[in-house]
Order: sequence, then structure tokens, then C-alpha cells
Amino acid sequence: MAKKAEATIDKTDISVEEKLKALFELQQFDSNIDRIRIVRGELPIEVGDLEDEIEGLDTRIANQNEEIKQIEDQIAGKKLAMKEAQSMIKKYQAQQNNVKNNREYESLNKEIEFQTLEIQLAEKRIKEYAAQLTSKNSFIEDSEAQLKDKKKELKEKKSELDSIIEETEKEEDQLIKKSKKAASIIEDRLIIAYQKLRGNARNGLAVVTIQRDSCGGCFNKIPAQRQLDIKQRRKIIVCEHCGRILVDSEIAGVTE
Repeated sequence: MAKKAEATIDKTDISVEEKLKALFELQQFDSNIDRIRIVRGELPIEVGDLEDEIEGLDTRIANQNEEIKQIEDQIAGKKLAMKEAQSMIKKYQAQQNNVKNNREYESLNKEIEFQTLEIQLAEKRIKEYAAQLTSKNSFIEDSEAQLKDKKKELKEKKSELDSIIEETEKEEDQLIKKSKKAASIIEDRLIIAYQKLRGNARNGLAVVTIQRDSCGGCFNKIPAQRQLDIKQRRKIIVCEHCGRILVDSEIAGVTE
């Protein structure tokens, strides 16, 4: 048996009063969704920022460890060069014992002086490299302490966020469904105007009631004739000052 097709709503057949009611309901649902998301606050952003910080610290520590390895290789190279220079000095000193004239002796002496300078230069470089190692190891130690703190903070923030999501997710899903249902009977141009108003309003209110003869959004006075027009619900009326859609208190279910 073929499944019966769902009837589509002809939005042009919906009365202005029904649209106003749907707009007010839509605002209530969306405001409650906003409230839930405010409860979450900046937690999702904070979690993301912490994850970025942790990734950055991990990268910096890895880079420093790589640089330490390179410095250690350079130190090893300098130590090897020192051994070779010492070996050459011994060789030249031995040759000096067998020279036949002063000229050969002085030539070997210069080679010994050169190798001695090479040893001194290597020792100087090793000291410089050692200072760099101390600095980099200190940096890694500080970074690892920061990393530990950041990971602990991230764990706490994630736990807090997961707890809030668990508490509010079901309610939010239900409100989103109700919001979509209310929006389904409103023509697209009104929905676009409503969403634009919500985006521009600091409190997200696009549909407001009249409160004490004033707009419930910007609190400017509404003329008596305009209030009468709003109560008749024959057309969509907006506040002359802030542009919000105005509904009377009876539609909102409010007793003044």
C-alpha cells in the first residue's frame, strides 16, 4: 500500500493573526535556545583555545628537542675534533725529536700551535653549546609544566562542557524542532526579516510585546492608534524606532 503524501502548508492561506502567533512562538523557542547556549557560555571557545595552546606547546617542545639533538651532535663533533688535534700534536712533537734543522722544527712548531688553537676554539664552542643546552632544557622544563597545567585545565573544561551538553542537549533539540515547526507556516520573507532583526539585536529579540504602552525591545512609546492597529492583528506592524515586530499582550498570553 502506497504511503500517503504529507499535505503541504499553503503559507498564503495563513491569517495574519496566525502568523503573529507563530512569530511570537518562534521568538520564545529561539530565546530559550539562546538561554541554553548562554549557559554553555564561552566553554566551547575556551576548550578550542586550550587545544590550540596544547598543540602549540607540543610543537615547541618537539622543536626544542630536535635543536638539542643537533647541538649535542655539534658538541660530539667538536670533541672528536679535539681528540684529532691532540693526536696531531703528539705526532708533530714526536717528529720534532727527529728533525735535521731549525727550519723543520719551526714548521712543526707552527703546526702544533695551530692544533692547540683548534683545541681552544673547540673548547670555546663547547661552552657556548653547553649554555644553549641549559637554556633549551630550562625552556622545555617550563613548557612541560605549562603543558601539564593546560592538559589538566582542558580535562576540567571538557568535563564541565560535556556535563552541560548532557543536561541541555535534549531540551535544545526539542526547542529546535518546535522552532522549525513554528517557522514552517511563516513565509520566507518574514523569516528572513525576523532572522535579520535577531542578528542585529543584542538580546536576540525580534518579536516583542507592548509593555506599559511602550515597545518591549527599545522601550520607546507606541502611539495609541498604533497600539489599536496591533491589537486588531490585520497586518504585521513593526516598531518605528527599532524595527522589531510588535504583538499585543493577548497573543503573548500576558495579562497587563
